[in-house]
Amino acid sequence: MLTTQAILDAGLDDWRKLAQALHARFLIDSFADGLRFVEAVGEECAEVRIGDGFVDLQLISKDAVYTDDSGASQVFPGVTERDVELARRISSVARSMGLGADPSAVTQFELALDTADVAAIGPFWAAVLTGSTESLTTDVVDPTGRVPNMWFQGTDAHETPRQRFHVDVWVAHDEAERRIAAGLAAGGRIVYDKEAPSFTVLADPQGNNACICTCLAR
Repeated sequence: MLTTQAILDAGLDDWRKLAQALHARFLIDSFADGLRFVEAVGEECAEVRIGDGFVDLQLISKDAVYTDDSGASQVFPGVTERDVELARRISSVARSMGLGADPSAVTQFELALDTADVAAIGPFWAAVLTGSTESLTTDVVDPTGRVPNMWFQGTDAHETPRQRFHVDVWVAHDEAERRIAAGLAAGGRIVYDKEAPSFTVLADPQGNNACICTCLAR
């Protein structure tokens, strides 16, 4: 698994790393253009979506190996050199077809729930979100991509159980300042920024929180 810095150093102008994967949006003039582009590059992508005027692509290696600070390793989905090389090939195909990219538009939405006991509530949320408890590991990840990922944030136990949701909005690292400014201009306020640029917590006028997240400083 590549580090965030290694991915940034790779100079992938069309691509941005969000939570786990590389993401890109290429602009198209028609659905037919999108189909031709997907036929040329889509077979090796983890996820492809054609929308009105764009094709979104996601690259990730399910068999990446993550090594922590202690030297222990485990297989965990992440970006590898294989994905970086594929991203370069896809960008080359896009240029040959006259398609531009809009890296500022890539976004990933996740749900987070505070809990002191994942084992007690995790199976329920896996079942209602995806229809199966098998989608629960440490997080709930829908293999079909129908619903956002849901992860559980550890908290202290409480006598009276509480439910506290917040949303994580992953954006390109060079888009975060604009997204935060847009939230502030729309009536929000910053409630926590000590770990920026990794994440900045904003609250709406009623105190509901959203984290603007980037791949930096992780």
